[in-house]
Amino acid sequence: MKYFSNTFIVGAAFISCAASAEVNLSTSPFGIVDIAAAEATELEMPKLEFVVTLEDERNFDKYYYFRRDETSFPVAYADITECDGYARGLVSRYSYEDGFDAYPYTYPYDYSYTVAGAAGSAIANVMIAAIFVPSEKRWMRRVNMRQCMGFKGYDRIGLSKALWEPFNFEEGTGAEEEESRLKALKLQALVASTAAASEKVLPR
Repeated sequence: MKYFSNTFIVGAAFISCAASAEVNLSTSPFGIVDIAAAEATELEMPKLEFVVTLEDERNFDKYYYFRRDETSFPVAYADITECDGYARGLVSRYSYEDGFDAYPYTYPYDYSYTVAGAAGSAIANVMIAAIFVPSEKRWMRRVNMRQCMGFKGYDRIGLSKALWEPFNFEEGTGAEEEESRLKALKLQALVASTAAASEKVLPR
């Protein structure tokens, strides 16, 4: 009975909030982004032109930029920081303790229940954490950013790794330092709001 009572109170509070004229359900859950359009003039536009190679095309799932017609710098920055908020701090479903049991197969180890086995298992887990977890976290971030920005109507344009690196970052082993993160997001917003249209739009 107590559970239903609490549920009703929460539901009533939600209805009350939703009925308020000041509530905007489309607002980012990370808060309002306050940035002046003039701040874009202080940024140097990243280079985007390059001769595409087969190697570049094979890596377009990793290296790309977003753009959208008729989008201001402040709006693009608000969109990118919101999507970054969803994608940042992701935790892999594979943990240090999972070892090979987290995968569809198991690692045959004859000394699993000995001291040597414990040590070997620990070493294997460290190797998994160092190799697989960072890679998956980078992949999870890319997927979340692509889905979020695609939902907002942004095109995705392929870019070479050399041109992508100066204004982007990846998070595998730890979070990006906040100052460099915000600088990169501002440059991404500048690109998203001012880059010329391209005929080579990638799938969202």
